[in-house]
Amino acid sequence: MASSPYVDIIVRMLGGVVMENDKQKEIVILIAEDDDGHAELAIENIREAGVNNKIIRFRDGQEIWDFLTGQSFTKFEHGKSYLLLLDIRMPKLDGVEVLRRVKTDENLKNIPVMILTTTDDPHEIESCYRLGCSCFVTKPVDFTQFSEALKRLGLFIMVMRVPEI
Repeated sequence: MASSPYVDIIVRMLGGVVMENDKQKEIVILIAEDDDGHAELAIENIREAGVNNKIIRFRDGQEIWDFLTGQSFTKFEHGKSYLLLLDIRMPKLDGVEVLRRVKTDENLKNIPVMILTTTDDPHEIESCYRLGCSCFVTKPVDFTQFSEALKRLGLFIMVMRVPEI
C-alpha cells in the first residue's frame, strides 16, 4: 500500500490500526513482563495515550515463547501484525533469550521487539540491539517518570507501522 500523509494521519487516528486492501489490520500488542505492577502500569498508560489495540500479557519468557510457537492455549495467528514489549529480567526464560529466539526464527523475525526493562547496562543494551531489538527503553525508577515514559511509548505505538507475520 502506498503511503501518503493522509493515510499516516488516519493510521494515527485509529491508534495503530493499519488499513490494507480495504481491510483493517490491527496491531496486537504482546507484553512480556513478570512484575504485575509494571505490567498494569504499562497497559494503563498505553491506554491513556489513546491506544485501544488488543493487548495480551505474559508473565514470563516461557509463556510468550509458547504463544509465539503455538504451544499455548492462546494461539499466535499468522497474518496478523504483532508488537512485542519485552522485559529482560523474567523467570523461566529471560528476555534476551526470547529476543534471540524471535530474531533467529524465520517465521517470527519481522516482529518488532521493544525492550522495556530496568537495566541500563551498556553491554546488555548493545547485545539487545545486536540481536535485533527495535527499541530499548530503560524504565525510570521514579513512578511519575515511569508513567510519563509509558505514555510516550503509547504515543509512539500509535504511529508505528508493523508488518504482518
